[in-house]
Amino acid sequence: MEKLCVMVSSDAASRFRALHERKGIFVMPNPWDAGTAKLLADFGFEAIATSSAALAWTLAKPDASGGVTRDTAIEHARILGEASGLPVNGDFESGYGNTPAEVAETIRRTIDAGVAGCSIEDRVQPGSEIYPLNEALRRFSAAKEAALKSGSKFVLTGRCEVFGSTHSDPLGEAVRRLMAYEAAGADVVYAPGVTKEAEVRAIVEAVKAPVNVLGGLGGVSNDIAALEKLGVKRVSIGGGLAKVALGAFLKAAQALANRRFEYDGAAPSSTLNGAFSATSGEDDDD
Repeated sequence: MEKLCVMVSSDAASRFRALHERKGIFVMPNPWDAGTAKLLADFGFEAIATSSAALAWTLAKPDASGGVTRDTAIEHARILGEASGLPVNGDFESGYGNTPAEVAETIRRTIDAGVAGCSIEDRVQPGSEIYPLNEALRRFSAAKEAALKSGSKFVLTGRCEVFGSTHSDPLGEAVRRLMAYEAAGADVVYAPGVTKEAEVRAIVEAVKAPVNVLGGLGGVSNDIAALEKLGVKRVSIGGGLAKVALGAFLKAAQALANRRFEYDGAAPSSTLNGAFSATSGEDDDD
């Protein structure tokens, strides 16, 4: 079984890595369960990612609170990959451990589970504080060493969380850190929170590694064509799709609490049954 997992991981990681090496941008949306992963695959997306926020919300926990364990996060990523058949990138927060050894163990388990890649943040969790750069680099380097020793094409993302901190110069610090992560072997670099064209351009011009941008935050982050022209390779959505779905749920639930039905935009049973079976089920609305 262990040998099979490593082979599956290598295949998924190879396909995932190839997306970063070809010309043009690609969008990597974030489902939150097996069903949404399968639906995204049906739309033709070539890779997906977990969302730490979306997973936490399904467990009735706040994001970045330490409420989701490493085993839960990795198993969640494995399930999404199995359901979709797509390479999965894990949003594994800060690596589920403070020490470099703990971060390396997370990478080993992630690869054994067949996950194609993941990001390692430089944020101390829970909270918004970020690790000093030298400490963040020790943790990232341990992750990179574990990935290299696996022999797979695992895609490791160096992720800088400075835009969510109180740093006086977030862009300057993000560029400094992303360059350092690239030098330490990051296959992709990522600083969630950029919304201005100048911010994206500064990051893209500072590194040679593929750049990921979190889409849907406003400004240029909402314009995938513009991001492609700026040289961005990958766009992820984070908890965006989950927030859209939960927003519709809350609206309908509030209406129901007020003794009304508000089902505008609801997917027909036939559409969902058709997506989840070889032949469509009956169109009942139970």
